[in-house]
Amino acid sequence: MIDHLLAQDIKDAVRRALEEDIREGDITAQLIPAENQATGTVITREQAVICGTVWVDEVFRQLDSSVEINWLVSDGDEVQPDQQLMELHGAARSLLTGERTALNFLQSLSGTATLSRQYARLVEGTGIKVLDTRKTIPGMRLAQKYAVKVGGCHNHRIGLYDAFLIKENHIAACGGIVAAVSKAREIAPGKPVEVEVETLDELQQALAAGSDIIMLDNFDETQIRQAVTINNGRAKLEVSGNLEAGNLAGKAIQGIDYLSSGSLTKHCRAIDLSMRVKLAGH
Repeated sequence: MIDHLLAQDIKDAVRRALEEDIREGDITAQLIPAENQATGTVITREQAVICGTVWVDEVFRQLDSSVEINWLVSDGDEVQPDQQLMELHGAARSLLTGERTALNFLQSLSGTATLSRQYARLVEGTGIKVLDTRKTIPGMRLAQKYAVKVGGCHNHRIGLYDAFLIKENHIAACGGIVAAVSKAREIAPGKPVEVEVETLDELQQALAAGSDIIMLDNFDETQIRQAVTINNGRAKLEVSGNLEAGNLAGKAIQGIDYLSSGSLTKHCRAIDLSMRVKLAGH
């Protein structure tokens, strides 16, 4: 799942994170003699789906490539409270300097993966895919979208460049749904065209325009069922609008293809992790 774009993104993100934390040097770590070796163990204090192991590896690769990491879990594994995730061996200074940056990546991405696993299970067996959105932490989009997939959900468009999503303001500026879709086909014939609609009348217009995907924005369950009947399989249907764990399953209606939720990436809570370091010989 780590393609070349994500691989480069990981290197860049880790470099920036280390720079903002260390700058001229870790003055606290300098309290420890440089020759001291240590072992670090990382545990989770709560149930979670692990994600971010490659980011941790990259932190110590950039900081001190002599640090040895022994992973006891992999991305996608479900873990229980007090379970050990990894063991590190190397210079005590390096383990302590890299600890916070490494755990920041691991706890944050595991939080996204954990919530994604919960959402994926809510629609299990329906054939409906739960999608993320562009509501991501700035600079962490590819990482969070990776975590969403690790958790079992799916990615919507990555950014503004890989698919059209024609919303209310676009429609108004273009002079209507038909005009907006027609222009999109001219600009990038191979790109998917999705239109957000707020009424059943707009749904009819989006269908007439030949939209590939139609997003039903804040439709209630009755309106969703009506939309499915009107659509009759002509376009892919996506339901969106304040979807969270409490109401997700109720919108998973037969005939819907996607449920999209910004909560996957903007409401996630970091997993509580802890690292303990023991000096060699102690």
